[in-house]
Amino acid sequence: MGLKSLLSLPFARQIVKKNSKWKKNAVKVQNRLLFSLISQAKNTKFGKDHNFSEISNYSDWKKNIPVRDYEDLKIYVQEIIDGKKDVLWPGRPLYFCKTSGTTSGTKYIPISKESMPHHITAARDAILNYIAETKNTSIVNGKMIFLQGSPELSKTGDILTGRLSGIVAHHTPSYLKKNQLPSYKTNCLENWEDKVDAILEETLEENMSLISGIPPWVQMYFEKLQNKTGKLIKDIFPKFDLFIYGGVNYEPYRQTFENLIGKKVAGIELYPASEGFIAYQDSQTEKGMLLCVNHGIFYEFIPSEGFFNKNPTRISLADVEIGVNYVIILNTDAGLWGYNIGDTIKFVSIDPYRIVVTGRIKHFTSAFGEHVIAEEVEKSLQETIAKIPAQVNEFHVAPQVNPESGLPYHQWLIEFEKEPENMADFSELIDNTLQKHNAYYKDLISGGILKPLLITIITKNGFRDYMKSIGKLGGQNKVPRLANDRKIADKLTAF
Repeated sequence: MGLKSLLSLPFARQIVKKNSKWKKNAVKVQNRLLFSLISQAKNTKFGKDHNFSEISNYSDWKKNIPVRDYEDLKIYVQEIIDGKKDVLWPGRPLYFCKTSGTTSGTKYIPISKESMPHHITAARDAILNYIAETKNTSIVNGKMIFLQGSPELSKTGDILTGRLSGIVAHHTPSYLKKNQLPSYKTNCLENWEDKVDAILEETLEENMSLISGIPPWVQMYFEKLQNKTGKLIKDIFPKFDLFIYGGVNYEPYRQTFENLIGKKVAGIELYPASEGFIAYQDSQTEKGMLLCVNHGIFYEFIPSEGFFNKNPTRISLADVEIGVNYVIILNTDAGLWGYNIGDTIKFVSIDPYRIVVTGRIKHFTSAFGEHVIAEEVEKSLQETIAKIPAQVNEFHVAPQVNPESGLPYHQWLIEFEKEPENMADFSELIDNTLQKHNAYYKDLISGGILKPLLITIITKNGFRDYMKSIGKLGGQNKVPRLANDRKIADKLTAF
């Protein structure tokens, strides 16, 4: 046992004990945080525009700070780009995190000197929780790989700008750098396929113990390793014990991963966002991810059912309920206020507060009023596969409103690793299961408004080829599970 391994368990236990204080007092911590954020930002332009100095309770807060998306905050961000200080948060941001938007084009999300450490601490604590719980300290002795964006930064105005994973790479703790792969040179490669090839060469002969990344891109790495060696991942990396992931639901990939690896590997799910580190899996036995209530973010929640109403219900952590689908709203120590990141979540526990990500408020299928969400289609697929074996690499659901003949329907575009023996039975069971999870969809089927779903098979690597065709192969990019139009579906059918 190396020194690092020897020291990691007592350190992990110390951090877990320390974090238990905010874990057990989440509502109080959140209330204190709100007024700390107000106090720090009251003299900013945004704080003056929204009467921060007059806010004395949460009701006042809701009256003065509307829910916004990036488009609504863009005018303030532009002032920062133009060189002004004390706009959204005191001083100037350390970085802009560059992300691709929809209506807004490129988005520039500020990261402050106060918010930056949370991205590092939360990821660290996720690993330490795993070590404290499992007592598996061997992972710290092996090599670690983080499949991430390029750490090369540009400037927007005078502010360093890059992808979140690339920015975070500059703040990797020194105790990890010795063990971390790939090299800086390889990490800077922009072409994702070239990058994965280079990572493969750098890691093939290494003692890999921890691998982290978004599942579809890690899968690509594993497949290239297998194609080159003819071996299972467990035989290439015998010490590989821990997979850290985020960005998409892992369940549709689980069977494919276990087949590629050749054994079950422990996993830790993370919920990082450009706007802040929201949650991480703190237990191998409990469902969901621990909400980071002490990491510079005051959270608000809006039931997704009423989100598009004129005056939707808006609550703080104190009033959330288990099982309700909420749109999550952020207020951060980087100066994002009433900010809708577009994600929907559910609480699976309130002691402590643990969540699962259920989808995107803008990613749904409701061309006929059914409002089918990602959680429902993913559950339907998983439950079907449990009864009719199949392996699915990727899938996308879109409405077919104007078919050449017959009733409209939901089109499921699926890339199989292994097709079911009977596709008709498979399709029927998914449809019946989706009806069980969504009463509106059931009514449309039984009322003869829709016919049951149809599956279109996408060829192997079709989703990757599609992402490559639009210049979004690799990194944090992924194909949405659902859409309310056919922009993606019509292009995918070409692959």
